[in-house]
Amino acid sequence: MLIVQKYGGTSVGDAGRIKNVAKRVCRTKEAGHDVVVVVSAMSGETDKLVNLAAEVSENPDPREMDMLVSTGERVTIALLSMAIHSLGHAAQSFTGRQAGIISDCFHTKARIEKITGERLREALKEGNIAVVAGFQGINEKSDVTTLGRGGSDLTAVAIAATLQADYCDIYTDVDGVYTTDPNMVPQARKLDKISYDEMLEMASLGAKVLQTRSVEFAKKYNVPLRVLSSFTDNPGTLVTAEDSDMENVVVSGVAYDKNQLKITIVGVPDKPGVAAKIFSVISEANIIVDMIIQNVSEGGLTDVSFTVLKTDSKRIMDVMKKIVADIGARDVNLEEDIAKVSIIGVGMRSHSGVASQMFSALAQEGINIMMISTSEIKISCVIEAKYTELAVRMLHKVFELDKVA
Repeated sequence: MLIVQKYGGTSVGDAGRIKNVAKRVCRTKEAGHDVVVVVSAMSGETDKLVNLAAEVSENPDPREMDMLVSTGERVTIALLSMAIHSLGHAAQSFTGRQAGIISDCFHTKARIEKITGERLREALKEGNIAVVAGFQGINEKSDVTTLGRGGSDLTAVAIAATLQADYCDIYTDVDGVYTTDPNMVPQARKLDKISYDEMLEMASLGAKVLQTRSVEFAKKYNVPLRVLSSFTDNPGTLVTAEDSDMENVVVSGVAYDKNQLKITIVGVPDKPGVAAKIFSVISEANIIVDMIIQNVSEGGLTDVSFTVLKTDSKRIMDVMKKIVADIGARDVNLEEDIAKVSIIGVGMRSHSGVASQMFSALAQEGINIMMISTSEIKISCVIEAKYTELAVRMLHKVFELDKVA
């Protein structure tokens, strides 16, 4: 079998942990498998580089930021390859460029366009373990690009799809996907398996186990994902195509996200084309909008509210000042103390009353809902941030997620 393994920053946080990863990789090789390993920068290294950039520039150039932060993974691949060599196995390290990861030109948030993988295939054919720097690639100008936070997951899944790997194993500091954050709810239960769609919703709604785009990629190319711990040998969670058993469970998990901002444009002229103009400008700035609500028009004016990530706070306000002037709105307000709480489950498609049960439960705890968003398999509510833990604990209990199905 060909197995792609990915290890995050905490798994390679120091020399001792890198040695432990090397032992795990070598055991997989000794079991008769071909192995490609994708690694992140050592824990804290990327933040250290970002802070250094902030010390020398208030607004660092995105191209130079990519050049800077991509160095973290280069350190890890070299150290891990050395550790594997010391255990008697052949290994070769590859940067994103050397692995043939070609991206678009959006610095700091690039998207993978293709992976040639020629040098990886050559390394495997020669019996080497291929060690690849996650999170990075090159664009058509041969400039270094990075794939955004969590981009090493995407690198691993994309390589697995390109090389038609049998499994893509994502090793983290937890031993699988849980019904919710076990640090917040001790009764949270590890799931044996979860569908791509459920995992995609959980990742996009705040669960930090897998990066959203990596799950999208896995679903598109039907890559079997396993979420495992790099510190234990416990069985993890399989992320796979949906099966009939999954629909028997109405709600599979509760997710939360405190990394949200609510923007409200006050006094927007209520006429055709205005909403399109607002969100076209935001899209051109490469800012992702999540939930959107437009109030009922009064006197030809309305208010438009939407949420974005807190990491985009400075850029979104710069963009909003321009939009407000262009469309003739009255003002724009920013609200930071919010959180999004969500329930997820493919069983919602075939069960009624889930939304009313969620809303009633929140109301009983005196939690006001500011915004609501739904899909076939999820319901999300924006609430005050101070109620996040209460809401998550209560919803986990209401939908009996601590009980084995």
